[in-house]
Amino acid sequence: MFDSLPLDFLKQLAKGIAQQFGPQCEVVVHDLSSQDSDHSIVAIENGHVTHRKLGDGPSHVVLEALKGDRTQLEDHLCYLTKTRDGKILKSSTLYIRNQSGEAIGIFSINFDISNLLLLENALQGLTATEQPREKEPERITPNVNELLEELIEQSVRTVGKPVALMNKEDKIKAIQFLNQTGAFLITKSGDKISKYFGISKYTLYSYIDSKS
Repeated sequence: MFDSLPLDFLKQLAKGIAQQFGPQCEVVVHDLSSQDSDHSIVAIENGHVTHRKLGDGPSHVVLEALKGDRTQLEDHLCYLTKTRDGKILKSSTLYIRNQSGEAIGIFSINFDISNLLLLENALQGLTATEQPREKEPERITPNVNELLEELIEQSVRTVGKPVALMNKEDKIKAIQFLNQTGAFLITKSGDKISKYFGISKYTLYSYIDSKS
């Protein structure tokens, strides 16, 4: 059996996690050291998720732990499980070990994602595009002034350092990026860009034509 202090801590931890993530998050502590393996649950929060309570028996994971080499068990994180009434859970199983490395307990988290899966399926048709999802979506700006500001911000991100730290080559790279993206097609963009980068209009146009 667990020492009283570790069990009290595990109960405290279980309660904290359950409250943090809400009523869909069940947290369970199983005692593997007891001879009474039919009643392994010694702490549980939000038991309504799997309809379990204190003193209830082991899950399939617990049974596997009880019959195997308890020093060779590995934590099992972020896998899917299903309840008898059809709930889909995202589960993680962490083994509690003694000083010899033998698993003497299980700390388990089961989060009901059934409603999230329904929502995901409902939204998938609306959000699906032929464009790869990992690509940054293009921002749509309401006016050309904001568009110019966005392009200037992009040029700074392309260089990878703030204007105050840019040397001549950095500014040339930023200006040529703006030229390639069509920023100079915006009326009076040259004035704003030269002021932003702290250069004259003459220097601005020389940077546009620069081959370096």
